[in-house]
Amino acid sequence: MVHVFISYCAFSRQLHNQILTTLSNELVITSTQKGQRIALLNNKRIVEYHVEELATDFTVGDIYLGVVRKTAPGLNSAFVDIGHEKDGFLPYSDLGPSFPSLNKFVRAVMTQKNPPLRLTGWKMDNELDKFGKISQVLQKNHQILVQIIKEPIGTKGYKLSCDISLAGRYVVLVPFSNSVNISKKIVSKEERNRLLKLISAVKPPNFGVIVRTVAEGREVEELSRDLILLVEKWEQGMRQLAEAKPQDKIIGEMNRASSMLRDMLNDNFDTIWTDDRTTYDDVKQFVRSISPTQEKIVKLYNAKTKIFEQFGLEKQLKMLFGKIVSMPSGGYLVIEHTEALHVIDVNSGTQAGHEQDLETTALRVNLEAAAEVARQLRIRDMGGIIVIDFIDMRSPDHKRQIYQKMRDEMKTERAKYTVLPLSKFGLMQITRQRVRPQMNIITQENCPTCSGTGTIGASILIEDTIEELVEYLITKQNEKGFTITLHPYLYAYFTKGGWFSRQAKWFFKYRRRVKLKADVAFGLSQYSIMNKQGEEIEIDSKKTEKIEKIDITPVEE
Repeated sequence: MVHVFISYCAFSRQLHNQILTTLSNELVITSTQKGQRIALLNNKRIVEYHVEELATDFTVGDIYLGVVRKTAPGLNSAFVDIGHEKDGFLPYSDLGPSFPSLNKFVRAVMTQKNPPLRLTGWKMDNELDKFGKISQVLQKNHQILVQIIKEPIGTKGYKLSCDISLAGRYVVLVPFSNSVNISKKIVSKEERNRLLKLISAVKPPNFGVIVRTVAEGREVEELSRDLILLVEKWEQGMRQLAEAKPQDKIIGEMNRASSMLRDMLNDNFDTIWTDDRTTYDDVKQFVRSISPTQEKIVKLYNAKTKIFEQFGLEKQLKMLFGKIVSMPSGGYLVIEHTEALHVIDVNSGTQAGHEQDLETTALRVNLEAAAEVARQLRIRDMGGIIVIDFIDMRSPDHKRQIYQKMRDEMKTERAKYTVLPLSKFGLMQITRQRVRPQMNIITQENCPTCSGTGTIGASILIEDTIEELVEYLITKQNEKGFTITLHPYLYAYFTKGGWFSRQAKWFFKYRRRVKLKADVAFGLSQYSIMNKQGEEIEIDSKKTEKIEKIDITPVEE
């Protein structure tokens, strides 16, 4: 399980980057029992945050051998079983123009004794009719090769496509196509022509290629190597397809951390931190494969303090995911979510009245808000329609500045998006590609002591409870090397006084050391007990007679 964070590098390099007006990046990965938490930092601030659960077997980009469960003529779509509890949704428009060729090739791979793996020499069929009907192409129990392009959102299942593509570091490989397309973000005509000639010369037959933005300025050896690896990945998948059963994964996409590195790793990356040895080895090997010169930036974090706390990320996350998001200069955003869209209101806050010219104040707050909105869209992975209510401005020039500022801030966005100019009502509309459910972190918590009831147990008794638990674990369960994690106040209560502390008295009484650990995330009456293997010790209340006798009758706050 892995958490990925991006922070700043050493102070000297930070000054160097400030001189170059280039912001550094760090990726921090931390592991939990449930999966991975990944944070990308730019200029010490979180710009992306992802949670990847270990129990999730389905990832955007995975390719499966699916089975058509039914067609929906009214939607001109099909529902395909890929092994998930909900059938995937496959619209006719996402079959892709090369579906007849793909379908024919899949049948050949699954039925022939010597199945074809390469597309060299494969005879392409006519393209799919754009205005056809799903019932003319697919029937129930039809086995097809599908790729996940969007995670389940709300009550919907995975969205699928038969327009298969394999993403690499510099190029995207598109089977059953012969076109070469260059990223629109590469604006130099000379560079576009150079890349077009290079890729056209090295690409294999019946494979189309999309050249990514990071390929700009790269030599033919790097592009060719990336292309060869993708072709090998396709061929390996076809070998697996020959023996596959329905619902089997044919080609898997890499995990979230690796895909972020593949898409974003550049010379401005300073450090990649991880607190897990297995993840450290995997990430280092991956970085070595795509950028050998940057292998040294992968570092293993092994300090006692949790990595998120060490980098100050937990606090940032709590501040970033609330309904109200404060800005450094005193303004704030109010973010509301509905079924169909997201609404963001910009407020001046404590900045109101700081300047005599209200128009100037509005412009300054709106410029800052535009940068924060772009950051929020990326951190929360907000998709669909976003409506932003900026502070009213009269000057058309100021409105153009806000529009240009938003476009500039969105340039680093990896998802597809559209930004519209401010309307006469001061509203800006943005559409952003929705691939995964919106990221959300609960920032309004129930009281850990009363669980939101407004009443608490007698907090003074928590000391006696822990005393009884220590005695029970040592004398009854013969536990050795266990660690009690509790609130810093309780930690100080048990440890203060050196050889005269409660902790020292336990040692003299039981001839066994009890480790204590403070955690600011715990409530005053919260604690956890872990054994030497890092597993939580469950206490059977029926066997702890002394603990049962403690009166924990709630009292009014």
